[in-house]
Amino acid sequence: MKISRVTAQFPCDCKTVWDIVTDNENFEWRSDLSKIEIIDENRFDEYTRDKFVTHFRITAKEPYREYRFDMENQNMRGHWSGIFESCDDGTQITFTEQVQVKNPIMNLFVKGYLKKQQVGYIADLRKAIAKL
Repeated sequence: MKISRVTAQFPCDCKTVWDIVTDNENFEWRSDLSKIEIIDENRFDEYTRDKFVTHFRITAKEPYREYRFDMENQNMRGHWSGIFESCDDGTQITFTEQVQVKNPIMNLFVKGYLKKQQVGYIADLRKAIAKL
């Protein structure tokens, strides 16, 4: 499995960050998505702007503290975790992705791809928080 981790701080409380990250009905702040389809309270599908779908199943959801899910699409499967912590200047998040690619050739590129996705997600999250 390939692992990629990102940590960032935001100048607001954990509830604010949590509410944005976990609200699948309001995903418009995400520049990489065209839609999120909610299946039930523990499953949802994300569609990229190119209509590529990834399936998610929530495995842990402790408000303002921990959010975890399993994910799978035609190229990979894995796990995502988000840890939310209060800090002096607001909130610190640590997002970790662990994925196993289905095509061995993709192993050469997956870590860079994950890091790029995480950097974009954090940038989008910063913009969403700044608009509040």
